[in-house]
Parts: sequence; structure tokens; C-alpha cells
Amino acid sequence: MTVQIIKGHIVDAPAFGKLAITENGFLILENGRIEGVFAELPETYRNAPVTDYADKLILPSFADLHMHAPQYAMLGTGMDLPLLDWLNTYTFKTEAAFKDTAYAREVYRALAKEMIDNGTTRVCAFSSLHRESTMILMEEFEKAGMTGYVGKVNMDRNSGDVLTETTEESMRETTAWLDEASDQFEHIKPVLTPRFTPTCSNELMAFLGKLAEERNLPVQSHLSENTSEIAWVRELHPDCAQYWESYKKYGLFNERTVMAHCVHSDERERTAMRENGVWVAHCPDSNINLVSGVAPVRKMVNEGVRVTLGSDIAGGALLAMPQVVTSAIRASKMKRIQTDWTDDFLTVAEAFYLGTTAGAKFFGTNGGFAKGDTLHAIVVDDSAFPTSAQKLSVTERFERAIYLMTKRDIAAVYSDGRKVK
Repeated sequence: MTVQIIKGHIVDAPAFGKLAITENGFLILENGRIEGVFAELPETYRNAPVTDYADKLILPSFADLHMHAPQYAMLGTGMDLPLLDWLNTYTFKTEAAFKDTAYAREVYRALAKEMIDNGTTRVCAFSSLHRESTMILMEEFEKAGMTGYVGKVNMDRNSGDVLTETTEESMRETTAWLDEASDQFEHIKPVLTPRFTPTCSNELMAFLGKLAEERNLPVQSHLSENTSEIAWVRELHPDCAQYWESYKKYGLFNERTVMAHCVHSDERERTAMRENGVWVAHCPDSNINLVSGVAPVRKMVNEGVRVTLGSDIAGGALLAMPQVVTSAIRASKMKRIQTDWTDDFLTVAEAFYLGTTAGAKFFGTNGGFAKGDTLHAIVVDDSAFPTSAQKLSVTERFERAIYLMTKRDIAAVYSDGRKVK
């Protein structure tokens, strides 16, 4: 039996709004899996080697449940248009460049390193529609130490001249990609990725639904992000009373589905998400940047919808998930103002849970530092933060770290039990 012991101030988020704090605690792993968190080192482990992080904070690492990997190349640009215009003016052109595999390798290698450096170890990512570049993204994520899913995007209509595929090509390339990718990587697996209903024909959606069932694959897409988008879906699918039904009728709306945004999901749509076990990837920075709105996160959580967080680069300009966590807090405060203070805003502990434990659960774990899980963790050195006149508690240091930490303050990263930074 191989034993690893990590020592420091351990902060976990075992449940929504709950923090478990063990000062100068011991996090013990046996054969790569968490055995437990202890205030005192059990006698059984007295002779085991200890990695002592002294006064540093040990936190669960972050999960990004919605991001567009090729858009890393345009991060921080094109923020002057709402969603649909933004896609046609900037995004499709950016993604078209990933036909060039050498360029894809350069961008994706840099992206993977940046994500690990910022403490993101789990991901659900869109590639572009290019099969070879999608394989490169999976490869670079695997090499960097990431865990999660990558999807070749499907889009056979309404995507202009620079970024589109025929229905037959989309089906053929998706099947070829799945045959190649399914068993090639240990930590990065495929996810079916219809970009969103307007860019996928009925024939293609039916094909993807059948594929999801036959190969037991997860699905990722977009839902109710923008009012113009919702109206467009209504025109394309007059038989569907609501947007979500355009996925449901093809078998793409279930407990293995991640739907990004859900900004304008009303009570009926939220009920459908809860009853079908669908996961929501809340993308607060993108929703504001693209003038989409502020999602009703408090209502979703209260109603039992499974909510996680996503960076949604490059609609979101924040790749670092601690910044997405604080963006979610700020967005919830905006929502409270909009609703005349009827919706409580998110606390730091609640938003941190959404960015860590909630996302981890999509990957079939308990999240945080639960016994039996492999270790996904970051070690935060907050010694360079502003000096306080009074000694801060570990809780106060944790809250400050969520707002202030950058990749320079993350001293170590563990992903699936491996130290990757």
C-alpha cells in the first residue's frame, strides 16, 4: 500500500454553503485515494512521509464545466457585440483557423498549461468542428494533467461560410473521431457537442441522440442564453413550446447533459432540467459580457437543479476559475438588485462549492476531499497578499484567497492524485 500525507490548513466544501476547515491538518491518501482529513496524524501513519505545506491553504481544485478551447486565441477581444452578432463577426472566424493543426497544437498546449497553473483540473470543453485539432486538444489536456471531457463540435447549418460542415461530413467525422478517441486517453474522454440547436439540423440532432444512447456518451450544449436565440429556436422548432424540448425530443437532455447558461430559463424549463437530471453550467462573466442577462442561480439551486460554473471563454474573459467564482458572486448580487432583494446573493462558500464540488460531481465523484475520491487539490500561498493589522482566521484567509489569488499564488496542483504543478 502506498501512503501519501499532505499537511496544511485544509479547507473543503462538502455541501452547498458549508465549509469544513481543519487547521494544521493532515490529508491522507492510500493508493492515490483519499482516506480522510485528520486534525491529528493517526498512529497508523506515524512513519509515513509527510509533504508539509506549513502555513499554506489546501483547497479542492476547480472544475470548468463550460469553455470553448479554440476561443482562447481571442481571449479579451470582441466584447462589443451581443451573442449572435458576436458569433458571426468574431468567433466562427477564430475557430476556422483550427483547420491548421500546427496552430491548434500551439494554442492548445498554452491553454492546457494555463488552466493547470490556475488550479483548474477538471474540464468539459468544446473544441472546434475539426477532428484532427480535437484530437490535439485531448492530447494536450492529457499531457498537462487535466481530467474531463472534450467534444468535437457539430454544426451543419446557420454558421456562415467560414465554419460549417455538411450533415454527412459531420456524421462521418464524429464517428471517426469517437473511434479514435474513446480509448486513447486515460483522463480525457469524448463528449457529444451539438453547438446549439440553431446550428444543427434535425437530421444531425437525431444522429447525435442515437449515438449518445448507443455509446453511452455525455452531451454538452447551450440553452436559453439570449432572448434572440430563444426566438430563433422557436422558429426552427415550432413543435417545441420551449428551447429545452428541441434537445429532449432527440434524446439529448438527461442526467449526462451539461447545458450552459440557462439565463432565461423560466420555472417550467427549470423543472424540466431538474426532472431530467440535467446539469447547468452557469457562466456569469460571459452572460454579462455578451449582454445576455443574469441567470437565476439562487432559484435553480433552491429548486434542486444541479448548478456548476463555467468560464465560457472567450465570451467570458476570465479563464482562472477563482475569478469565475467571484464573478458568480457579483452576478448574484446584480440579480438581487433586479429582483428587489427577493433573491439572496451567493456567499463565498456557496460560489466556491459551485466551482469545485458541484462540478466534480458531474464526473462521478463526491467532490472536495471525500473519502474514496482521488485527490484534486491546490495549495495556495497567501503570504504575498496585503498584510492585515489583525491576525486573520483560516476562514478569512480562504475568502481573501478566492478573491485575490492568481496563478503566482498557487504553489502546487494535484489532479487525479498526481502532482501536476
